[in-house]
Amino acid sequence: MRTDGDHMNGTDAEHQIVELAATTRTPWQAGVGVIAPYDFALDRELWRWTPDDVSLHVTRLPCVHVPVTVDQAADLSREEHVAPAVRALLAPEPLAVGYACASGSFVHGRAGEQRLHQSMVDAGAPAAVTTSGALVRALDALDVNRIAVVTPYVDSVTDRLLSYLAEHRVEVTSSVGLGLLSHIWRVTYAEVSAAVHSVDRPDAQAVFISCTNVLTYDIIAPLERELGKPVIAANQVTMWAVMRAADRQAVAHGQSLINVAAPSAA
Repeated sequence: MRTDGDHMNGTDAEHQIVELAATTRTPWQAGVGVIAPYDFALDRELWRWTPDDVSLHVTRLPCVHVPVTVDQAADLSREEHVAPAVRALLAPEPLAVGYACASGSFVHGRAGEQRLHQSMVDAGAPAAVTTSGALVRALDALDVNRIAVVTPYVDSVTDRLLSYLAEHRVEVTSSVGLGLLSHIWRVTYAEVSAAVHSVDRPDAQAVFISCTNVLTYDIIAPLERELGKPVIAANQVTMWAVMRAADRQAVAHGQSLINVAAPSAA
């Protein structure tokens, strides 16, 4: 049976908890903006690379009713679509803005990626990152210039990626495309893993998995252990680079890019 003293002690304890909670320092949240394609379905995956003191502000590019082709990628990279998306993110004052689309940033080659990057800066991004630009920087950070490539695309889109890499003097030892025109986010880990194993070659220093609509977070580290080499992916390189631009570090365990190319080691 509880006594009055017990009741008072319980009440005092409750008050103490409330008082301690009220004096806790509010954590400051940095902001990072992300521009995604209209059909991007993997917001949660981006958050998994995000440290606790960073919030993601995600916006979408306008919808275009075409399949995942070169035409779609070209439309996603148009300045008249990208610039308003950047401006829509500026109110919460992000430290950096990332353009999270692989095909949209490599479809017009190296010059097209540079124009896209500049259009983001011109629209007000304090620092700008594109997925394809991040890929090149990630390969440099890992000291890699020969890679195998996995994509979900049809051949015409995959060919644009291979041409973009060639412009950056990156040799592609082998590549495979899944030939998908829609619903790329439904590709399973098993399908991605099988494609990675099928395309890997002894002379490939790393494997790249293209497209930000492909789930990869949980399988990167296991694949690296199985292959004995870095495995990098579109969302991973994007988040790694945009966090670096914001003077933060992406979060992951057992992923070579995140562990080896941390800001302190860059």
